[in-house]
Formats: sequence, structure tokens, C-alpha cells
Amino acid sequence: MNKIEILQNKIENNVGAIIISPKNRLYFTCFESSDGYLLVTKEDAVFITDSRYFEAAEKAKLPCKVKLQGKIFEDITEFFSEHRIENIMLESGTITLKDYRIYQKHLPELKLSDGDELNDIIDEMRKVKSADEVSNIKKAQAIAEAGFDYICKEIKAGKTEKEIQLSLDFFMLSNGADAVSFDTICVSGKNSSLPHGVPSQKRIENGDFVTLDFGAVYKGYHSDMTRTVAVGFATDEMKKVYNVVLEAQKTALESLAPDISCIDADKYARDIIENAGYGEYFGHGTGHGVGVEIHELPNLSPRGTDNLRVGNVVTVEPGIYLPDKFGVRIEDMALITENGYENLTKSPKELIIL
Repeated sequence: MNKIEILQNKIENNVGAIIISPKNRLYFTCFESSDGYLLVTKEDAVFITDSRYFEAAEKAKLPCKVKLQGKIFEDITEFFSEHRIENIMLESGTITLKDYRIYQKHLPELKLSDGDELNDIIDEMRKVKSADEVSNIKKAQAIAEAGFDYICKEIKAGKTEKEIQLSLDFFMLSNGADAVSFDTICVSGKNSSLPHGVPSQKRIENGDFVTLDFGAVYKGYHSDMTRTVAVGFATDEMKKVYNVVLEAQKTALESLAPDISCIDADKYARDIIENAGYGEYFGHGTGHGVGVEIHELPNLSPRGTDNLRVGNVVTVEPGIYLPDKFGVRIEDMALITENGYENLTKSPKELIIL
């Protein structure tokens, strides 16, 4: 059963859905485009797109009909009228208020919901990855890990953060990545205390930590990993903090299993960091889901609302960030399995001194 069919099983007979966000279109059709409208009813589905993508979409053998876009609001009205559908769900998580009002204006015969029904259904579906999705994520992760092996040979005192970032990105894009998962983070020395710092022209120095947070995209699916390495040498304080983060990361990872609450998974890491006296320096959640977007549900955090389920793919990435000194973060991706978890990240995470 494909994802469109799963969605059809979850909606009512008298309800239709309009899916326009690029990531959800990709999720349901496995076809990437900057334009398109996926219209779904209980019995039928059509992907409507313009001339830039129509031929490619036809050749891609999508799991639904493909139609060349004419006047889009007429196309939408015609499709739902054919199926005698008036009640329409929209993606509340992505549609803007402006676009919602445009739809109201141009689709007066349809009753557009302003609720979260469709958003909730899709979020629940996207939490649990299929075998094909896991395969794509593993491929994306393998590209990223090859990038880490490569960049460890390039990191040297005197090079700038920006040079390292660009070199890593170029390697991944040259070795199978369709794109990078997000703006690659490469921060060093004092800059490494910034969890989402931006690579700068700062030159790496001996005695610096260098934190790399990066990933690759393969067939629309993302990977995400973080490693912190030392250049030249590491002080006793640097080693101490690194080992606390490593213990927290490994402990949280080992806790992963079906039915474990995301709050508890976060707490395993947070307790170790707090007990070591660094609690105030760990401000973000322990992890998040990964898929067609880099941040998806479920969230491993003190505010998490889910229990882990077989098929979830989540990161485990605790960190300690000491202002104006240095920071450490270590991140793996894990697939929740019936017996616990599978670590999708194979790169070493014991402290590397380059």
C-alpha cells in the first residue's frame, strides 16, 4: 500500500484534501518539484502540475493520476465536483493566512477547513518510516560519513571555518548527495560554544575544538550528524567536557526502544550532564525526527509528547556549550526497531585529536 492509499484510508468519504507543501508532495508522490497540487479523496487522487514538470511527472510513474495544470482553481473545483466533495482539508502547518484567504476567494463552492485534521494525519504518517525511506536515509548518511572521513584529513590549524564548510559540502555534493541537509555548521574555538553558529573567516588554531554539524540529502531524504574534534591538542577541561557529552549521548542512545517516552529519552542524557555540573549549558532538546525534512516529529525533549515507535528515525545529540570557551556536541541517528534501535551512524565518536 502506497502513502496516498494510506491517507485515503484515514479520511472520511465526504472529505477531500489539498496538499501543496513541497515536502508533503514529495512524501506522497516521491516526485520533487517546486510546483504542484496533490488532490485526494477517499477513492481518487491526482497530481496537477505545470508544463515545467508535467512530462517528468508522467514518466516518473507516480502513485496517482497526473494532470497538466490549466486554471488551477478551476482544476481543483472540477476534480472535487466530479467526486461530489465539498468539505476540504488543508495543511494547517504550512499554509499561510494569505493563501488560505486566496483559496476561500477562488473556491467559493468548497468548504475549507481551518483545523489541523490533515496536518495531524500527515504528521503521524511521517513519524514512521517505510523500508524505502529508511534505505534512502541510510544512503544519505553513508554520504555524510564519507564526508566526515574526508574532512578530518583537511582540518588543520590555519584553515578557516568557511573553507572547511565549503570543502565538506563540495565533497558530499560530488559523491552522491542531491543537496546538503541544511547550512553546514563548522565552528571552532570560542565559536563552538554557539550551538548553531555560522561558519566564519575565523582561522582554526591548535587547541581548538571544531564542531561539525552536517548531513546529505538523497532522493529527498535527509541525514544529520555532528562530530566535535580537537586540533593539535585538548586540555584536561576539554577532555572532561567531551567525555561527559559522550557518556550522555551513549546513555540516551542505549535507552531507545519502542514505547519509551521522548521525555524519558531526553532525561537520560540531561541527567548525566546535570549531575556533572553542566546542566545550565545544555539548552536544547536531545533529538528530533528526520525524514523529508531535517526536523520532524517525534522530538526528544522535556516537552516531547510522543512515545517512540518502531520505524521512528531520531537523532541523539546532547551538548555542552561554555560561553566564550568552547562547546561539544555529538550526534547519531537511530532507527527504532522491535528489539530496541539500530544506530545508523557508524563514524567513530571517541575524541579525535587531529
